[in-house]
Amino acid sequence: MNTQAIAKRLVELCRQGKYEQAQDELYADDAVSIEMEGLPPGSLGNVKGLEAIREKGRQFNAGIEAMHGGSVGDPVVAGNWFSLVMTMDATFKERGRMKMEEICVYQVRSDKIVREQFFYDVG
Repeated sequence: MNTQAIAKRLVELCRQGKYEQAQDELYADDAVSIEMEGLPPGSLGNVKGLEAIREKGRQFNAGIEAMHGGSVGDPVVAGNWFSLVMTMDATFKERGRMKMEEICVYQVRSDKIVREQFFYDVG
């Protein structure tokens, strides 16, 4: 699969809420996940490896009390990179209801996502 096809498939699966399936299908075993600098203590940070990325997702989901909505934008592809906008409206167990917006950037190599990095306001 080329970068465009991987981007399209990731969006398709994320819009269906199938994040773990997306990781299983599209991510390299040694992929990295990078969060914003300046996160508060105890926040989910940077991880390396597909199992660590899965665990990070499980921990994030465990902190959600209720989902009220969200969206996944269409990808913008340039070479081996693509980006998309994700939004979420959720009530978190420790922090209450929050609306989140982020730009997600992905790198593809050898037909797999090898890097994901998220850009959002911290605070």
